[in-house]
Amino acid sequence: MLRWTIFLIVFGILDFYAFQSLKTVVKNNWFLALYWVITFLVVGNFVYSYYGFSRSNGFSHANAYAVGFLIAIIVPKMVLLLFMFGEDIFRMPQAIYRYFTEGNSVKVNYFPARRQFISKIALGLAAIPFASVIYGIYKGRYNYKVLKYTLHFEDLPKAFDGYKITQISDIHSGSFDNADKVHYAINLINEQESDVILFTGDMVNNKAEEMHPYMDIFGELKAKDGKFSVLGNHDYGDYVSWESHEAKHKNLEDLKAIQKQLGFDLLLNESRYLERDGDKIALLGVENWGAGGFKKAGDLKNASAHIDEKDFKILMSHDPSHWEHEVIQDAYHYHLTLSGHTHGMQFGIEIPGWIKWSPSKWRYKYWAGIYKEMGQYINVNRGFGYLAFPGRVGIWPEITVIELKKGASIS
Repeated sequence: MLRWTIFLIVFGILDFYAFQSLKTVVKNNWFLALYWVITFLVVGNFVYSYYGFSRSNGFSHANAYAVGFLIAIIVPKMVLLLFMFGEDIFRMPQAIYRYFTEGNSVKVNYFPARRQFISKIALGLAAIPFASVIYGIYKGRYNYKVLKYTLHFEDLPKAFDGYKITQISDIHSGSFDNADKVHYAINLINEQESDVILFTGDMVNNKAEEMHPYMDIFGELKAKDGKFSVLGNHDYGDYVSWESHEAKHKNLEDLKAIQKQLGFDLLLNESRYLERDGDKIALLGVENWGAGGFKKAGDLKNASAHIDEKDFKILMSHDPSHWEHEVIQDAYHYHLTLSGHTHGMQFGIEIPGWIKWSPSKWRYKYWAGIYKEMGQYINVNRGFGYLAFPGRVGIWPEITVIELKKGASIS
């Protein structure tokens, strides 16, 4: 009840100021009534969805849309609050002055009337995030982008000069509701004709069965040197309730079997060698390791037990905080680490060469794209799917293609 009380108070304040701007500009009572009806329906649907949520079944499409539509009306209201409250900062001294100079009659409204041009500006600016969120829900979540990088390494084995890696991450198949769009993305991956496909975890939201409707689609993925994968934090089924420990364990084993059926070689704190013309590079994969309260099943020592310190090494580790806290400090030099997990929080602004921002940066030091520390690289994939919020705004679903080149690094 305390959480709901706080939510309703905060939402009430937002809504009060949003309505102030609207009624200053709009004089049609029917339109104002429609505003209240829409607000009531969106908030009511969110409350209904919250109380109808079952941890045993996981986060449904209905839950996701309830969250999405709530965000669609809350974000614009925050913009309106900023303008209307700002205007009140100037109206308040005038009201106090009038109160003391004109008497204290309860029939007198001491506040100066709100100015229409301020409300119009506020409504115009609030329309931008509203339209962006609606676009993100309607189209942004399937607005797949292929991001290409070329990385240079002086000690790259000669036979791997020009080697192409396609990385995907965070499929979250339980969130999908459009198989045709997913199929389009799979075709896009195959069009890259990469040498190897690496999947860095979170195939499902919670349960292995979420992948069943998409088995044929993901089964079409192909690469010359195969497909490899690791587990993400959601793959363990930790975020739903199970009738028993055995049921939870079976779910994980079912997911492992699904990955095998799809042709993925699942690396559970293990390593493999990729070989070409007598040269080889080491590919390692660890189970999920995340800072804070996330599962720490990743074991870098076990994963590297059968490789040599001098090998060229590519590491798959779902959570980039693993790279920050353990990998770059390890005695072994991991040339390239591939991660995901953050989704770029599915919201942000990215204009190449100018701006790259997301609330995700407040939680993760390395949250999207290529980073370099201590002569080692990491790519944090923005994710193939989406979770909870059924959309993406400014941070689009990503297919990463990395080409390895032999030679000095270009700064």
